[in-house]
Amino acid sequence: MRQKIVAGNWKMHCTVAETEALLKGLLEGKSQNDRATVVVCPPFTSLEAACNLLKGSHIRVGGQDMSEHPKGAFTGEVSAEMLLTLGVSFVILGHSERRQYHAESDNLINRKAKAALSAGLTPIICIGETLTEREAGQTEQVVGTQIDGVLAGFGAVELGKLVLAYEPVWAIGTGRTATPAMAQAVHRFIRERVSGINQDAAAKLPILYGGSVKADNARGLFEQPDIDGGLVGGASLKADEFIGIINAA
Repeated sequence: MRQKIVAGNWKMHCTVAETEALLKGLLEGKSQNDRATVVVCPPFTSLEAACNLLKGSHIRVGGQDMSEHPKGAFTGEVSAEMLLTLGVSFVILGHSERRQYHAESDNLINRKAKAALSAGLTPIICIGETLTEREAGQTEQVVGTQIDGVLAGFGAVELGKLVLAYEPVWAIGTGRTATPAMAQAVHRFIRERVSGINQDAAAKLPILYGGSVKADNARGLFEQPDIDGGLVGGASLKADEFIGIINAA
């Protein structure tokens, strides 16, 4: 059985003080689940505070992005080493908002993923289609192309060290959620596509669902055979709601 992962993507929310308050709420609540790995991904300005507060706890810390470069004249960028020195162990790559607002390509995400793996970080690589693409019946074409691009050059070893997250763009922050059956169908397709690289590694690969996951719909999603947890947005900013999702796993 694959380990469930529940990761909270806080996006551009939470000052340091707000980060500390939210994390204390998680630590004081029943946020520990032996069947699930719990990850929080605060903004860069709160990573150090989060790592210090969570040191020795059951909650892991992730970054929301990183550079493909180890160092250099890249204003505003953050390297894998910088994340590691804080105590970060995961990093989100290729989120739809990075693709949309910063024109990130599959090729760039692939290079970032290789840099993360080389440094020892676990990348959570995001893929997913827009509403226009879904309504045009292009979900598998779009998602398949993204998989081929972001995982180019990867073999069984690399697949064993990363996480995929299917996030239908039309369900992010909209309140619209794919039904468990709809999400499962795409997750099954993703696993089958990755099987083309290595079947055994694909069977063990954690694939998360991201798209308006909440405490009241998480269980139905997580019960699906190919859904291994969630990449949670807004609901991860409320301790009680996020704990409900963790418990659902």
